[in-house]
Formats: sequence, structure tokens, C-alpha cells
Amino acid sequence: MAPGTSIVDDGDFLESGQTIEEYIRAAFETEDAMSITKALGMVARASSMSQLARDVGMSRSALYRALSGDRNPEFATILKVMKALGLKLRSEPGNGHAGDKTAA
Repeated sequence: MAPGTSIVDDGDFLESGQTIEEYIRAAFETEDAMSITKALGMVARASSMSQLARDVGMSRSALYRALSGDRNPEFATILKVMKALGLKLRSEPGNGHAGDKTAA
């Protein structure tokens, strides 16, 4: 995410798969768990929260709470939400990743 930008609270722009993908990518680039959770919540609310709750196996209200950005949901919940939204979590090396023997 570019300096000076932030995850917005209005999900009206989340209409296409590409926009959703870019929005989630930007949230992950913050490396902030609450921003990621809140972004997933925005995408969930822009789609069908009721259907997503069924797909994830949670009540709608529990899913709203988990994705509010006010708490840290279980990692398993994040994975289930991403899968139900058609998103994949991928890993790629960054600066100083665990396998880098030259990192200080």
C-alpha cells in the first residue's frame, strides 16, 4: 500500500473480483492483522454475509464479530473466510525471511 493510503470503510467499490483482490492485497501489505481482518469483513459485507456465514460454518453474528477488525479471529476462521470468498493465501519470501542466512 502506498504511503498515505489506508484501508477504507466503505465497501461500495468492491464490485469486481480484481478490485477485491487488490483491496485484500493492500490490506496484507500493511502487515497489520486488524487491517487484514477489517478488509476481509468489508469484502464479506459487500457480498452476501449470510451465504458466507453458511459457507464458513458460523452464525452470521459471529462472523460479523470475527471480521469487525476489533478482535483477532482464529487463523482457521481467516482461512475459511478467504476460501469461501474465492481467495488464496500464498507465501513468498520477503526481506530477511526465515531461510535467509545473511539476514541480521
